Amino acid sequence: MKKVIYALIVLLVVVSGLVFANREIKNETSKKSTPKPLSAAERKAELKKWEATPEGIKFKKWEASPEGKKVLAGAAKISNQISDSTNMEAVITSLSLPPGSRLGFGVMARINGDDYILSFGLEGSNEFQQLHSLKVNDKIVIRSHFVSYAPKYSYPIVSGDYVERDSKIIYKRAPRKGGC
Repeated sequence: MKKVIYALIVLLVVVSGLVFANREIKNETSKKSTPKPLSAAERKAELKKWEATPEGIKFKKWEASPEGKKVLAGAAKISNQISDSTNMEAVITSLSLPPGSRLGFGVMARINGDDYILSFGLEGSNEFQQLHSLKVNDKIVIRSHFVSYAPKYSYPIVSGDYVERDSKIIYKRAPRKGGC
């Protein structure tokens, strides 16, 4: 009987040792996989490296072109409203995005006299159902937290977070889960 009890105790010690050892290994790998943020100098060096690549050269040429300058000026025109997340009045100019776009669901809108792509993301749920009721020349109020641009598109891309028509909310982006 004593041998069985000793065997069970030894087995318990070995199993608990393996469990604790495995936990420490997982903690070490998770610490290693978290990249530290780059310093300003490191970011600048990485940017310089990227600008020397063919993609970086192509982007710099696009930025200097008249079309690129127009897109950058349009993005800069609404940057204060974007950073403050204030209301912007817009008019729907098209219910479809430019040909070949891969932005998901979106519409074209005119804000302060300039055209923008108003993108909402990939369509896969009923989340955009009320947005499908928009028509050309509808006046809406939008809020966004982000504006971007790419050489592929002739317009700045505004990420739609909130849309209101006739003082009624027709779209409000759900907050991210587990994020800030």
